[in-house]
Parts: sequence; structure tokens; C-alpha cells
Amino acid sequence: MGRTMTSDARKKDTREKIELGGLIVKAGLRYEKRALLLGALIEIAWRIEGDEGERSRLAAIGAEAFGNDGE
Repeated sequence: MGRTMTSDARKKDTREKIELGGLIVKAGLRYEKRALLLGALIEIAWRIEGDEGERSRLAAIGAEAFGNDGE
């Protein structure tokens, strides 16, 4: 039973990583260097920390992008 739980956790982790990678592709950043992507994500994390306005603004942009694809 312990092995099944570990396997399920690994599957969930893998699925989450695939979905996150899909966001990079959806944003049009597939061919950017990993260091640039990580730097951009770190900066975004800093910018939205404690700034609900910026968080809402970026969420609206993302929601619109998902809406354009019918997701």
C-alpha cells in the first residue's frame, strides 16, 4: 500500500510539472533560455508579494489568455 501512495504522489507531481510546462508554451516562451524563465518567474513572485493589485492584473491577463483558447 505504501508503494501505491508513493506512485500516486509521483504521478500527481509529474502531471503538475507537465501542466506548468504547458503554461510556458502557452505564453509563447518555449524557446527562451531556462535562466531567463526562472529569473522572470522569481521577479514576478517578488512583484506580487503583498501587491494584490498586481496579482489581480496579472491574473486577468492569464484568464483572458485561457479564454481565447476556450479553456
